Amino acid sequence: MFEEWKRQRAVKRIRQGDGRPLEPFRWWNLITGRKLFFLYGTGRAGEVDYAVDVYLSGKQSDADGYGKAHLYRDGRHSAEARLPAVFPVEGGYIEMEASMVGLKRAHYVAIDGDEIQLTADPRSAVGRRLRFDREHPIASRSIGVVSIVALVIGLGLNLLQLLEPILGIPPIVEQFGRFDSPIHLPLWLNIALGVAAGLASAERALRLRYNWLLDAGS
Repeated sequence: MFEEWKRQRAVKRIRQGDGRPLEPFRWWNLITGRKLFFLYGTGRAGEVDYAVDVYLSGKQSDADGYGKAHLYRDGRHSAEARLPAVFPVEGGYIEMEASMVGLKRAHYVAIDGDEIQLTADPRSAVGRRLRFDREHPIASRSIGVVSIVALVIGLGLNLLQLLEPILGIPPIVEQFGRFDSPIHLPLWLNIALGVAAGLASAERALRLRYNWLLDAGS
């Protein structure tokens, strides 16, 4: 029920497209952070193709600072909406959702509940990372494990250090006693752990991986 309410709320944010053609992905779009995804053959005869062009910042994003998704139907601009975006299409919905460092969702959800991850443009950062995952699965899994370890260590150590001032509030100290963190790291190491956690979250975003505790905490 709640998910359906969120979906309908997102649908109301859709604005009509202007019919412009889809621009191909260029190498400099890697710098601007543009993300491009495709959904092929959702029509009855498999002839309807969609593309979703996502901008998390810049002139193509939302004026209020939100990222924006642009939907193209058969190569023409059909609709646009700020993220999180939901576009009704043949047989279901296209759902796009951003995280703090990228995208955490780019899926086609059929009416019966089946989900398909959209195909990333092979020239985009997401497409390159997913291709590396297919071509070098062992190395890719190793990088994924390192990302999780970096997030767990960064989150755990920072949480321990944050608990000390939080639990040092006088009413809490009077009720439960004082909590002294067993770990006090130098500033440079805290910064290094924060940077490592940020890079780990960015790497996971390139694979559209997201965990509310690990990635939101980074």
